[in-house]
Amino acid sequence: MNRPAHHSFPVVLMGVAAAVMVLPAAHAAVNRQFDVGRAFLYSAVILGILALLIGFATANLVKRVSPRRQLTYLIGTYFALPLAFALPIVQAVPGVTLWQAWFEMLSAFTTTGATLFAPADLPETVHLWRALAGWLGGFHVIVMALAVLAPMNLVGIDSAGTEASTSSVAASGLISQIADAGQRIQYFSIMLFPAYGGLTLLLWVGLLVAGEDGLVALCHAMAVLSTSGISPIAGTEQAASGILGEVMIAIFLLTAISRRALPGFAGLERRFWRYDPELLTAGVIILVAVFAVMAMHLGAADQWMRIDQFAKMVWGAFFTALSFLTTTGFVSVGWQVGGMWSGVTPPGLMLLALSLVGGGVATTAGGVKLLRVYVVCRHGQRELERLIEPSSVGGGGMTARQLRDAGASVAFVFFMLFAMVIAVVTALLTLLSVELEPAMALAIGALTNNGPVAQILGDGPGVWADLAVAQQTVLALAMVMGRLEMLALLAFLTPDLWRR
Repeated sequence: MNRPAHHSFPVVLMGVAAAVMVLPAAHAAVNRQFDVGRAFLYSAVILGILALLIGFATANLVKRVSPRRQLTYLIGTYFALPLAFALPIVQAVPGVTLWQAWFEMLSAFTTTGATLFAPADLPETVHLWRALAGWLGGFHVIVMALAVLAPMNLVGIDSAGTEASTSSVAASGLISQIADAGQRIQYFSIMLFPAYGGLTLLLWVGLLVAGEDGLVALCHAMAVLSTSGISPIAGTEQAASGILGEVMIAIFLLTAISRRALPGFAGLERRFWRYDPELLTAGVIILVAVFAVMAMHLGAADQWMRIDQFAKMVWGAFFTALSFLTTTGFVSVGWQVGGMWSGVTPPGLMLLALSLVGGGVATTAGGVKLLRVYVVCRHGQRELERLIEPSSVGGGGMTARQLRDAGASVAFVFFMLFAMVIAVVTALLTLLSVELEPAMALAIGALTNNGPVAQILGDGPGVWADLAVAQQTVLALAMVMGRLEMLALLAFLTPDLWRR
């Protein structure tokens, strides 16, 4: 299909980036940080003019729309757009190189949240810009998953079998009605942005009511909806809103557990959210994690704990498990209570395992996704039934049979591919003189787009900042691979796709 590219998607993204830069410029001007404000304002003007010039130059250009071109744009966006995001940081923060700024923005835009700087090293305006970049990256993930990856069955919904593999897009008839990727992107952007922005605004107001500082509340609200975990004060442990703020954050993290929790999906998803297998799987995993933490502390303690401390310890385990399962990476104020009582260090390995599982498909969360875990568990359940009764016939209808057959095969392929990539990235880091345990934590943190997990197991932001450029390059590639999911990159390398 050939058509004039009146609105090239990369050009639109560049224009959006230029427009959003006005907000941190205004913030810096209000706080009388005029040097920082000028850096953002000048960058906005330059990017805006460049977007207009490229847009006019390519307005009548005829391009062939194909899956290969869509994936090329998508992959290129994750490398080129962070460079535009990095321009004001280089000018606003003395001593920051273009590479450091690009890595910081790539981490934000992929919602990884890994940082090279301590919170005190950056101005408040730059923290706001990092949170905005992560927030935009989260929205970009959702829209691209529905508009580009879902029609190719590369977003993870294909693991649920033939019926679900048509995806939410096909189920609503949009593939047949809106065949063009640009129109699909526009459609889903208009449909989902009010819900995405409205929930962010609602959480921001809630955190303000809970006593949080305005900038911190806004950054945390954007970090929760995008699961970037970006914070100007090193997370919720130091937040003034306390446990009340964490309760609000936990409610909004449901949008990273299941796509049905986002109001904009109401027109696409007919099934009521309480029957969602991803919510069921997440609930079971979180309860197991909480009981494991409780058993560890109770088994090591030699004294009684007050009821209020016990409740705070339980909440700390629940919130932290939920946060890392959604690859957000916030740690509760009660996470360390059990360790101070029992003398046992909270289990960092469990946080790695939760990050590996990840959140729901077509959400901002990373990891292998809850739906794939559910499919594999259902397949395992059926295999155990066959061991007891080899002649039994599995019920549940066509959808359940496809889930246990084709869906399980797709899920196993992704699991093996994900494990192989973790091994390769870890091996590359060890060859580049990184110790094995930090290398594994960094690899998992990058591939699951959960940078804080490596910081918690390491030495804070220094675990990323102390890396050499070659090591950071490997991890930057891993962030993009984890954000796109390996199946999309595998499809991009398929020869059949290049013939289209």
